[in-house]
Amino acid sequence: MASTSMRLVTFDRYGPPEVLSVTTGPVPRPRPGEVLVRVRAVSVNGGELAMRAGRLRPFSGRQFPKRVGIDLVGEVVEPGTSRFAAGDLVWGLIGRRMGSAADYVAVRADRIDHLPAALDVVEAAALPAGTTAITALRDLAALAPGDRLLVRGATGGVGYVAVQLGKAMGAHVTGLASAANLDLVRELGADEAIDYRAPGQLGRFDVVLDTVGTGLAAFHRLLTPQGRMVTIAFDLDRPIRSLGYIAAHAIRRTRWLRAFSGNPTAALFAELGRWVATGAIRPRVDRVFPMSEVAAAHRALEQGGVRGKIVIEMS
Repeated sequence: MASTSMRLVTFDRYGPPEVLSVTTGPVPRPRPGEVLVRVRAVSVNGGELAMRAGRLRPFSGRQFPKRVGIDLVGEVVEPGTSRFAAGDLVWGLIGRRMGSAADYVAVRADRIDHLPAALDVVEAAALPAGTTAITALRDLAALAPGDRLLVRGATGGVGYVAVQLGKAMGAHVTGLASAANLDLVRELGADEAIDYRAPGQLGRFDVVLDTVGTGLAAFHRLLTPQGRMVTIAFDLDRPIRSLGYIAAHAIRRTRWLRAFSGNPTAALFAELGRWVATGAIRPRVDRVFPMSEVAAAHRALEQGGVRGKIVIEMS
C-alpha cells in the first residue's frame, strides 16, 4: 500500500446532513488482532442519522470531529491473522464505534468474515443489518414454525431482512409499511402487507419485531399471552418514558419486551452468509451514492420511503 493518507467522512458539529464532509487523514495502523481493510462500500443506518443530528447527544458527547459508518464491505490489505489473506473480500462491522465511511479501516478479525460468493460488494453492503434480524428473531424471540410474526418497518434495513428470515423460519409474517411499499412487502414473502397509517384490527402476534421505537405500548398490547416483543429502537423524542417502558416490561416472564443494539461477530456474519447461500435472504439495494455525496445519502434515508438499504460506494 503506497499511500499513507485516505479520505474519510466526518462532521464537526451536530446538524443536518450538510454538516458531513469528506476530509483526509492518515491510514490507520492495525493493532494486534486487527485487519486492515480497504473499504469498498458501506450502508447508511438510522443510528448514524440520529447521532449526526444530535439526538443521541447524552451518549455521543460534544467531542468533535466525529465519524460515520458502522458496517463495511471491502478487501483485506494487511491480514494480521491466518484467517485471511491479502485480497480477500470481507464484510462485517467495526463494533459500537463509528468510522467505516473511509477508504481504509482497521477492524478486529472477529468482527469480519469472508464475503459470500453469491454477493457483489454493493449487494453485500445492503445486508449487514440482517445480523440484527437473526439475533432478534432466532436468539431473543425464539421464533418457531407457525408463530405469527409482526414486523414493523418491514421495508427498512433490518425489516426487509426480517420479513424474509421470518418466512424462512416457518412463521406467518405480517409486514407494516407505507402504502407505497406494500408491493415490496409482498415481494419479500410476507403473508400480509398492511399500511401502517391505517392498520385496522391487526389481531394477536406471538412475536413483534419493532424497528421504529415510537408507540411501543400499542404494539406490545398485540402480543398473545406468551408473546415476545423485540425492539431495536426507542422514542428519541421521549427517551426517558420510552426506555422506562422497555425496562419495566423486560423483566416479565410473559408478554415481555426486550431492546438491544446489534454488535455481531464473525460467526453471525457466517450465519447470515448461509441464509444468503440458500436463497432465503436476498439483498435489496434502494439507491447507491458515491462517497462524495454522503450528505445526499443521509438526506435520502431521512426523507423515508426507503425500500431496502441505501449504500455508499467508496469510489
